[in-house]
Amino acid sequence: MPKPARRPVVGIIGNSYLMNDRYAVHATGHINSAAVAEAAGCLPLMVPADPRYVSVADLLDACDGFMLTGGRPNVHPSEYGEEETPAHGDFDRGRDAIALPLIRACVQSGQPFLGICRGFQEINVAMGGSLHPEIRDLPGRMNHRMPPDKPIEEQFAPRHLVKFVENGVFHRLMGATEVMTNTLHGQGIARAGARIVIDGQAEDGTAEAIYVEGAPGFTLAVQWHPEWNAATDPVSRPLFAAFGDAVRAWAARSL
Repeated sequence: MPKPARRPVVGIIGNSYLMNDRYAVHATGHINSAAVAEAAGCLPLMVPADPRYVSVADLLDACDGFMLTGGRPNVHPSEYGEEETPAHGDFDRGRDAIALPLIRACVQSGQPFLGICRGFQEINVAMGGSLHPEIRDLPGRMNHRMPPDKPIEEQFAPRHLVKFVENGVFHRLMGATEVMTNTLHGQGIARAGARIVIDGQAEDGTAEAIYVEGAPGFTLAVQWHPEWNAATDPVSRPLFAAFGDAVRAWAARSL
């Protein structure tokens, strides 16, 4: 009997943590895996994003697409030519060493990726952009961080509008020029990298939706967290469906 067709593989680029302040783990949230499996229709594969264990070449060969997740660690400011300060927060240098060259390789080859929160910021940095360490400290900006000490349903609830460029990539994908999104981030784009198109902004001007101009593959990224209830949320579902379609198209090339 012929083997059943395998599900395309999405490598989930997660983070490193110390569990109980002593035991190092690689981790990604369950909702990331659920979004890939249920909303994108692909096989989620958690990646130990550390160059001691994997290489970019390994990942490009093993996976059909990539999801660059959010997380507490931030991109180290040396990656965009700035000095580290307390405002820059925690870091994951192993992830920096994998994610940034992986993004650039995918932009060149057309292998699809989806960026979320930190992943959104990584894409901008990988393309030569920079980040504000704390959006809420900028004049005229709102606090984009999640509300503390609230149930998770409230933390991930929609909190502000994102307005897309008329007839842009996200407008066509969503079928709307405005959507309500959640917001759980402290940092944001300061200088857009080369070929980074800001296709959606919050009401205070914070960049919220981007893609890489002229890239041969799927390069969409959002500053919010669409993985929350991705299979049923009307804003998340089309984003993950389009990503899943791109991953399947890439996988079909190797059959």
